[in-house]
Amino acid sequence: MKSMIRSMSMVLIALFAISASASAHNWAPNGPVKLLIGFAAGGGADTQARLIAQDIEEAVGWEIIPEQITGKGGLNLAMALKDEPQDGTVIGMVATETLGYNLRAADVGVGPNDFTAIATTAGFQMGIVAKSDMGWKDFGDVVDAAKSGRAIRFGTMSPRLSDLAYLLGKAQGIELNIVEVKGGKAVMNGVNGGDMDLGFMAGIQAKGVAAGDLVNLASALSVPLKQTPNAPLMKDYGLEFNSDGYFVFIGPGGMDKEVRDTWIAAISNAVKKEGSRSNGMISKAFGGPTVISGDTLQAQIVKEFEDAGRLMAVASQ
Repeated sequence: MKSMIRSMSMVLIALFAISASASAHNWAPNGPVKLLIGFAAGGGADTQARLIAQDIEEAVGWEIIPEQITGKGGLNLAMALKDEPQDGTVIGMVATETLGYNLRAADVGVGPNDFTAIATTAGFQMGIVAKSDMGWKDFGDVVDAAKSGRAIRFGTMSPRLSDLAYLLGKAQGIELNIVEVKGGKAVMNGVNGGDMDLGFMAGIQAKGVAAGDLVNLASALSVPLKQTPNAPLMKDYGLEFNSDGYFVFIGPGGMDKEVRDTWIAAISNAVKKEGSRSNGMISKAFGGPTVISGDTLQAQIVKEFEDAGRLMAVASQ
């Protein structure tokens, strides 16, 4: 009798699992999906987005058509996306900074709740990086060099990072010559070419650090860098702000919860599946996938939007 009850229980559990799985995948796009990509073609972020699209196509059979919309720190994409249909057939990939600092700074009467936060894929491994032959071991050595009279050229690739560099120097009582360029690759090229002494890099420095050509002088995150966990944090140098951020998929505001959740599952499965193209690339370039999704992610982006106002106010003083 006990054996029969156990068998019936197992059958019921199996039927429940099948039912739950089926209900989780009731929605499917009624045609090709347009994936808007807010990053330059051929870069790491663009490659990541396209690999995720390929993995999803292979897993569930949807047709996903990538389309580049770049410029203004992702805002060109956001403005194009917000008025698209809410039916899940148009989504976009940007950085969380797009809906945080950049949207706040633009002051265009649009906020993060005008978009549907779907899921992040990976966090930025943002470090303050210099060439090893500079002889600096951490950012404290940069401070010492500046106080001894050396002019320090600090590369950044966004207004938010420029604010952080300014406040970091201010906290240490030094003045940094901030050089804002377009993209992390431009910062790395500037550092390697000697046009900058150091700069922010968001994972692109991994190969150079591994080879010993570059050094992470500090983590620009609220947590240690995965590649060099012993590098100090910016808060160790008196800066209360950080550059935490993620690659994120978003949709127009008001997307149906079932549509959103189906996209969450598709994206999460793609980036977390060992052996998938996107998992391999994300693991190598960004230290592995980080998936934050749904309501939790929406609240986090709203907070970043609010924190951006405080950062801009402090940096303007």
